[in-house]
Amino acid sequence: MKKKLISMFCCVAMMAAALTGCGSQGAPAAAETQGETAEPAKEEAPASADGAKIALITMDSIDQHWISLNEGAQKAAGELGVEVTFMSPNTKDDAQQIECVNNAVAGKYNAIIVAANGPDAISSALQEAISAGIKVVYVDSPANVDAEATFSTDNVAAGTTAGEEMLKALNDAGITSGDIGIVNVNAATQSTVDREEGFRKAFEGTDFNLLETQYGEGDAAKSQTIAENYITQNVVGIFGCNEGSTTGTGNAIKASGNSAIVGVGFDKSDAIMNLIGDGYLLCTMAQNPDVMGSMGVEACVKALEGESLGGAVTDTGVSVLTK
Repeated sequence: MKKKLISMFCCVAMMAAALTGCGSQGAPAAAETQGETAEPAKEEAPASADGAKIALITMDSIDQHWISLNEGAQKAAGELGVEVTFMSPNTKDDAQQIECVNNAVAGKYNAIIVAANGPDAISSALQEAISAGIKVVYVDSPANVDAEATFSTDNVAAGTTAGEEMLKALNDAGITSGDIGIVNVNAATQSTVDREEGFRKAFEGTDFNLLETQYGEGDAAKSQTIAENYITQNVVGIFGCNEGSTTGTGNAIKASGNSAIVGVGFDKSDAIMNLIGDGYLLCTMAQNPDVMGSMGVEACVKALEGESLGGAVTDTGVSVLTK
């Protein structure tokens, strides 16, 4: 009898143990079932540019033109919730500008807004940035690599306007022939090369002789020396192709004491406006760099959010500023 009771007790214990084991394994099984019936995957949300890092790389960080462009970019950045870092060289130098692009890539920036000093020199670095997934937008001066969009002045047309202003002033003064000097930045910067091209077009078919272009690297002091050399050749007019060239030209005319020389320039700064006000420059072609900066940031945001801009080129306009 004792053996039977012991045997029955063992059977009950074994059954209880079996039931307990099924219960512990049952919970995971239920979890797996719940996992299989989880909510369907949500549709992927559109890309957002919130907090995106944008590098602004201009030819230098000194000219008022670039400072105004940065101001426009910073204003748009604040409105659109992105961060713009102005990381431009302190002088117009291809190697320094390339270094800025490389730093933007290393810093994992999402987009680069660039005004190319030398369109060929910087192209390889920009292509590497694009290959790394960085969006590139041009302002003022493009390089030779396809970008999302470009915002710049129609420099050939603006250069022609500058030439027409000088030609009219000379004709009004009774001067119908003579030599004219051109102070440019260099032979590589496309924007200023285009301005010179347009300026020369304005004098086609006239009796004026446009002298060989001299280059001052956009430096006001170097440009003044070039303009002074032109003045020793008895020129009747001098064209400065950018801010530094224009400032140097005006200062040279002022130093010569010969305000009959017609000086026409490009870009706007306090120094240039003072030279116009004092009668040492006739006028300057004022671009809209703040518009370039703001539209450049807007384009970066659109590109980062997946919108195709198709490489569109937008003319940001120019105004003739006189006394």
